[in-house]
Amino acid sequence: MTRHFISLSDAGGDGVAAILADAIDRKAARAHLPKGTMDADAPLAGRTLAMIFEKNSTRTRVSFDMAIRQLGGTALVLEGGTSQIGRGETIADTARVLSRMVDAIMIRTDDHAKIEEMARHATVPVINGLTDLSHPCQIVADLQTVLESGLALPGSQWAWLGDGNNVLHSIIEAAGLFKFDVRVAVPEGYEPDPRFGDEAQARGARITLTRDAVEAVSGADVIVTDTWISMGQDHAEAKLAAMMPYQVNDALMAAAKADARFLHCLPAHRGEEVTDTVIDGPRSLVWDEAENRLHAQKAVLRWCFGQLGE
Repeated sequence: MTRHFISLSDAGGDGVAAILADAIDRKAARAHLPKGTMDADAPLAGRTLAMIFEKNSTRTRVSFDMAIRQLGGTALVLEGGTSQIGRGETIADTARVLSRMVDAIMIRTDDHAKIEEMARHATVPVINGLTDLSHPCQIVADLQTVLESGLALPGSQWAWLGDGNNVLHSIIEAAGLFKFDVRVAVPEGYEPDPRFGDEAQARGARITLTRDAVEAVSGADVIVTDTWISMGQDHAEAKLAAMMPYQVNDALMAAAKADARFLHCLPAHRGEEVTDTVIDGPRSLVWDEAENRLHAQKAVLRWCFGQLGE
């Protein structure tokens, strides 16, 4: 059966745990090697990954490209504007054609319905590189970063500040799989999709919505934010004004645990959702988090090819 990675739930708690363990182990095994050096076992030798980008990318593009190379395979890039998918060819037809030519497809797109259609018609694994609904690959890297910092996931306290977006949806999904709690501080009108919270709480997580940023971070182990204006959105002054009380700054970090970790998926709009003193400060793990996109991607690819998990 073809393994797609559209959401964290596709792998489930045990599958994501296996992905995390592999990411951590492979990262350690190749410490100090040149980035272009192939892993010794080259587990995906001969495999080709097609990467479709309908949205701009730095970390997703570089991490998946380097991931498949380090695993022994190759990658090719299709830009939405320069491929037939950008000229009206259906997602279904693209999926059928690519399935005859490559071994896996990663797509970074706007509409989540597109990746669901891709998965329905592809006969090779399809991986969610980001949609407007979720960003599971980012959260695998986030979980890896938190584990490497010495914090166990079950029972940990996470705080989200700002916009109820795709990244938050995947964090809430992870909370359900690993039984940690998330306090979500967002202004009215910017709440996350309640379906994610309902599912996570049914699995044993506690998801709390508040308008008070200090309440959200009080006693938190992990503080997370993201840009308030997503790609393709206008730089809306009204939204920025509504979000400013949720800026992660030194005063807000002081209300969290003394050893609280700060995460941000990047790119950051410094001076908006986070201040320089926080993102560049001693409790920020954002650069480890960014690097871990590479190691997490490698493990996701191996899971998709049936090399990890049951």
